[in-house]
Amino acid sequence: MASFDDEPVKKARPHEIGQDLALLSADELSERIGMLRDEIARLEAELKAKGATKSAAEALFRRG
Repeated sequence: MASFDDEPVKKARPHEIGQDLALLSADELSERIGMLRDEIARLEAELKAKGATKSAAEALFRRG
């Protein structure tokens, strides 16, 4: 018989786009803003890296 411990634990989402914010405190809102700013910076860095990779590939194929 399987126990409940064998079931995968779902991670609570720290923030969901469009969720009701009325129940959050000012501190919780500030924490989420910081978290989202960090995530935006991470996404922008990845986008920049992908752009550099694309540019390098285009340059390589232009030489041939």
